Amino acid sequence: MRAMSLANLNAIRNAEMHRDPFDFLVAPGFLGPEVLTGVNADYPAIDTAANHALENLSYGPQFAALMEEMQGEAFATVIGEKFDLELASLPNTVTVRKFCERTDGNIHTDHKSKIITVLVYFNETWEHEEGQLRMLRSNSDIEDYAAQVPPLGGTLLAFRRTDHSWHGHTQFVGERRMVQLNYLDQSPLSVAAQRISRMGTHFMKNVLGMR
Repeated sequence: MRAMSLANLNAIRNAEMHRDPFDFLVAPGFLGPEVLTGVNADYPAIDTAANHALENLSYGPQFAALMEEMQGEAFATVIGEKFDLELASLPNTVTVRKFCERTDGNIHTDHKSKIITVLVYFNETWEHEEGQLRMLRSNSDIEDYAAQVPPLGGTLLAFRRTDHSWHGHTQFVGERRMVQLNYLDQSPLSVAAQRISRMGTHFMKNVLGMR
């Protein structure tokens, strides 16, 4: 007998697709309260403010089950239908965060190897004005945004990566739980490029002390 899905794919199906300033959707309720509590109980024990590759982490069965769903064909199909793309056959990478520091949130567009970025948040409450992701109209003004998304647990955000898919958030220091899944282009260098990028970030923060 197949286990019941942890994720609410209808939340994605029913989410509005926004076009300003680039294609994105926000799906509150992607994870229900009970699921969120269970997954958080099995969340990886992370003690640094960095993106960690999923394959390098230890975690419990509920978190593992959700990651399996998110990397599965059904999830890719639903996301792909929203963006009119075939994603199920593409490679993907998953990274996990638990903490944010003052140097995080700088305006950027994501690496060119990425086609779609999916973010899922896990904080059970969010009462801060800071740390909310902003969908920006330029690379120069964090206040010029079309939408602001609180990183509230159970919310999924997905966007199409372009040369103008600027996003970022105001400085926040503290716990900000997030999983990022990226669908990559078919180039054999794409996954390697993502790993090199993460290694560079770790080196700058942990070795050079650039925080």
